[in-house]
Amino acid sequence: MRRGAVATAGVAVLLLAGCTDDAGAPEPSKPASTVTVTVPTAPPAAAAAVLGPTGPSTAKACKGTVIGVGVDPQPVIDAAPAGTTFCFAKGVHRITRALRPREGDTLAGEAGAVLSGAVRLTGWKRSGNAWTVRGVLPAAYPLKGQCEDNKANPCQRGEQLFVDGKHLTRVMSLSQVTAGTFYGDYRANVLYLGDDPAGHVTEMSRTRTAIDKSAANVTVTGLTIEHFASRPQAGAVQVGTGWKVTANEVRWNHAVGIMVIEGDNAELSRNTVADNGQLGIGQYKSEGAKITANLVTRNNTDGFWIADWESGGIKSTRSSGEVSGNDIVANKGIGMWSDIAEYDRRITGNRIRDNAADGIRYEISYAGVIDQNVVQHNGYGTGRGSGGSLWDGGGINVNTSSDVQVRGNLIQDNRNALSIQSRTRGDGPRGTYVLRNVLVEGNLVVMTNAAASLGVVENKRSPAQPGAITFRRNSYQLSGGADRFAYRGKTLTWSEWQQSGFDQDSVSS
Repeated sequence: MRRGAVATAGVAVLLLAGCTDDAGAPEPSKPASTVTVTVPTAPPAAAAAVLGPTGPSTAKACKGTVIGVGVDPQPVIDAAPAGTTFCFAKGVHRITRALRPREGDTLAGEAGAVLSGAVRLTGWKRSGNAWTVRGVLPAAYPLKGQCEDNKANPCQRGEQLFVDGKHLTRVMSLSQVTAGTFYGDYRANVLYLGDDPAGHVTEMSRTRTAIDKSAANVTVTGLTIEHFASRPQAGAVQVGTGWKVTANEVRWNHAVGIMVIEGDNAELSRNTVADNGQLGIGQYKSEGAKITANLVTRNNTDGFWIADWESGGIKSTRSSGEVSGNDIVANKGIGMWSDIAEYDRRITGNRIRDNAADGIRYEISYAGVIDQNVVQHNGYGTGRGSGGSLWDGGGINVNTSSDVQVRGNLIQDNRNALSIQSRTRGDGPRGTYVLRNVLVEGNLVVMTNAAASLGVVENKRSPAQPGAITFRRNSYQLSGGADRFAYRGKTLTWSEWQQSGFDQDSVSS
């Protein structure tokens, strides 16, 4: 194959003579011809996009039934007809049981309205080098969740401590208590604190859920929702069918900030979802949901397993819909993760940066489009199960999925750029999970880290079938090393990668 390239505005024009088949061998039956194709030379629009204002500061003035600070909200909700707008007054509303709105209700906040799942703790006494309070911990409850520390499992407990709003670190024995930490002895019902609480506001998260998905078509807007002791895989805000969750700040809750559960056509937009203990946003068995223009940042503060257990920015399972225009940044886990029987999923126009594990992972799912995203500096976290191979963290990871398009993305300076994985994963609702019909097209891939690579990895029982993966019209900017590609268990140069049948009409510099 002969190739030459000339630059035009925003693209490279590549002139190809002759054709090859998917395996890279010449096709003599076809006459030689010259074909003009384009490959990207500029990032997608998401690179220059400015995320609009998020959080309660953007909410409009609330007009409706006022719920004052110190008032139990549920009787007020129950006494009004369905479809009422409720306005939480400015101040801290301590929620002692999950709010249950009715169909069409709106839960809104005046500027400065906070729903808190925490209780204030008083009556501290000095005990050696720590301070103690008794009788404030809940009765024993079932524990679940996989933690980065899988021996002591500190992430499984929902109660967290805050001193003057600062999140403290849980330790798992009295001997480990130091400044900035706490320990809960659940058998003796004693809480130990490593700092003198005198003169400080000390709070413990206790209520599990702020708002329950008790009805359809509910709107939640303009609220700060914090300090709920949500359990692993459960949210401080549980979202149902047709809900609109807009312009809230959901922060410092133990597990998931916002969880869409069987919430078909729900919409989450312009929220700030930050510093939650496990995951920012979750979605489960929900068709046609839209997650747009949210800031999702710094989640997994309570030590869930970074590499492989629902920690980080957004995770969706058995669902469909759109994830677009979000800023998913600096989460301690995966940025955007579609896992298990996702279908008709579109991940488009997001900025996904500085997440500890994969930027985007599309795993054992079907019919996905991953396009026009800016995926930068992901996969550099350390911890259990993390590593530098193509099985581990990187920019975009397509794992044993079918009918997936990865196109028009900027994939820049991730630990690894792009990993296409074929494994043995069993059956799903639309057939056996298999790597099939994966198209990687029109991406701009930048690898300046000498250890970064891109390619296909397979286990012995599930090799990728011929024609299952197509790379075309991509642009690669490489530095720091020659062997940057992988296929059939070998590292390859650019020339060897093309000889294997990939990227015949792509360019590398």
